[in-house]
Amino acid sequence: MECYYTSDSCDSDNREQKTLDLSHRLLDGEAITSELDIIINDKNCAANFETILLYNNRIKVLELSSLRYLYLGGNNIVNIPKDIWKLSSLRILSIAGNKITDVPESVGALKTLQALVLSDNQIEQLPASIANLHQLRSLLIHKNKLKTLPTQIIKLKCLTELSLRDNPLVVRFVSDMAIQPPSLLELAGRTIKLHEVPVRPGDVPLTVIKYLQSANCCVNPKCKGVFFDNHVEHIKFVDFCGRYRIPLLQYLCSSKCITGSWENRETERNPPTHMMQKVLLG
Repeated sequence: MECYYTSDSCDSDNREQKTLDLSHRLLDGEAITSELDIIINDKNCAANFETILLYNNRIKVLELSSLRYLYLGGNNIVNIPKDIWKLSSLRILSIAGNKITDVPESVGALKTLQALVLSDNQIEQLPASIANLHQLRSLLIHKNKLKTLPTQIIKLKCLTELSLRDNPLVVRFVSDMAIQPPSLLELAGRTIKLHEVPVRPGDVPLTVIKYLQSANCCVNPKCKGVFFDNHVEHIKFVDFCGRYRIPLLQYLCSSKCITGSWENRETERNPPTHMMQKVLLG
């Protein structure tokens, strides 16, 4: 075990921070938990660590007490535990270089979080609860499988660093439409919803009623259309707090919606090149 002290210049109270370094030891979660238990019970090494470094071990599952800084990069972690919200004092959560595919909604409950590092994983989407991280300044999510970002992310007014490089959404700067001819069922369902044709139980099979209830509204505010299984995928750049714009994936009912005047107002604006590089390329 290596214990050392380091000062955290970002802290307003300027207190000396106590750091426990267990990195590069090829320990699995059970071994590290056992070692932490020994440290906690050691009266000569007080259990008031605020930072624990666990880089490059063999961790798959790990449960920790409340911390302010947690670094778990370069392990074999597959899932972020749903009870991560219990780390209520966490300011930095770094889990880069793992095998994570999903980020739980509970991450949004980390109200004091200032930096979230999820780069170099296999994440396909972020939860909408990310918008609840009002103190978040740095969001590093490069080298993942993200095709879109939650629209709620524009609410992160404190965010100054957003790294997106090496994600599918960065490659798809322009409109990417996947248009397939709609089925007769799709066309009939759209007509019923658009014209508000009354459909009562007994008139049609229950499966048809459930199908009609699954209708999705077109994101074009000037369109009253709906879609079911057939839709148009479209990448749109959205203003990010007036500073720069980020690409978001939208689902439209028709390719005609893309060329509407509501979309033209957005695409006519060209963000500064250096700002776009800062967001997309980190």
